[in-house]
Amino acid sequence: MYNSGYYEFFCGVKTVAGHEALERIPALLEGLGASKPMIVTDKGVAAAGLVSIVEEALASGMPAVAVEDDVPVDSDVGTVHRIASVYRDAGCDALIAVGGGSVMDTAKGVNIMVSEEAESLLDFSGAGVLKRPLKPLVAVPTTAGTGSEVTLVAVINDPSVNRKLLFSSHFLLPDIAVLDPRMTLTLPPHLTAATAMDAMTHAVEAYTCLSKNPISDAFAVEAISLISRNLMAVVKRPEDQEGRLALATAANLAGIAFSNSMVGMVHTLGHSVGGVCHVAHGTCMSILLPYGLEYNMHRNGHWTGELLYPIAGEAVYAATAPDKRAEKTVACIREFNQALYEATDGRHSRFFKEVTDQNGNPAVTREHLPAIARTALGDGSIFYNPEEVDYDDALMVMEASWAGDPLDRSRVKTA
Repeated sequence: MYNSGYYEFFCGVKTVAGHEALERIPALLEGLGASKPMIVTDKGVAAAGLVSIVEEALASGMPAVAVEDDVPVDSDVGTVHRIASVYRDAGCDALIAVGGGSVMDTAKGVNIMVSEEAESLLDFSGAGVLKRPLKPLVAVPTTAGTGSEVTLVAVINDPSVNRKLLFSSHFLLPDIAVLDPRMTLTLPPHLTAATAMDAMTHAVEAYTCLSKNPISDAFAVEAISLISRNLMAVVKRPEDQEGRLALATAANLAGIAFSNSMVGMVHTLGHSVGGVCHVAHGTCMSILLPYGLEYNMHRNGHWTGELLYPIAGEAVYAATAPDKRAEKTVACIREFNQALYEATDGRHSRFFKEVTDQNGNPAVTREHLPAIARTALGDGSIFYNPEEVDYDDALMVMEASWAGDPLDRSRVKTA
């Protein structure tokens, strides 16, 4: 067990999980003193019929006063301002976020606006700006990936500067996370894969980061184990509700581990790819995870090697020499991505030149890579990477992850 000598751990989100967990929301909101909730979601979630399931669960106890379903794939400042205005006009007193990471981040941003009676969300970017509790927020994830339902962070795009802004505060934590397997049943296999690998990345980076601690380690290891044991089965059998509940639980655990530790290169570059090229965060995470581990291996390879056990199992761990376990961990993650690529008929991207937009065009071109590397240097999470990252190294990692080549670790500059 790793002991840092001093650490802090906090989990302030009540989690309600299981079949028909949605039906508990009215009583939970009543306990928070709320009676007029607004549902925040996106068009895809609404079209899949998931909002209707939530509305039916609320109907007898506390119907939603308003439903806003126009959240974009990348949450942005303008959307937050618009929904906050609707919230105020409708006289709402609580938020129910139904969706993935973008919906969760949007709802958190809206909660800042309506709780602080603010005119601009930009006034609250950064860490620790919020000084008091916000209005009740219930988070209902429809993907088992971001863990945003239990994290103290929101990442919201500011199109005016083509950059994702970070908001961080314990007051941003939702009050309640509701995990109901009905909410992920309609998720296509390739999105199930990408979002679960997002959770895997949260957990792996939490375990290998500078501020890891024994409690967050326990959450991270169990999340990695649950994903490793259940993801492929759910991708092949999407109707597997028990497997989906296991993945939702894993994302929840990974999100808690993430909130109690600091992340690094993988999230830094993922934010930048999303800001510059508008690629879904889960896709960025699944592609970048092995590269981040390779980049930092000289600093934290011993911790990376320990993760071979929950990723590959006891037999593989025991059969691998201790000094080879970190490299084997990275190889297993790449093999996992390859298996997901095959199971989804090529829709799970292994590297960035495979990623396409809605029209089938390349979403990330080689010409984008310098802008992504420059943007990464302004991302706050870069300061927590085990190795100091400069422009040349960020570009080197992006070039390798774009082409699908293993990282040449001899080129990593060490501080």
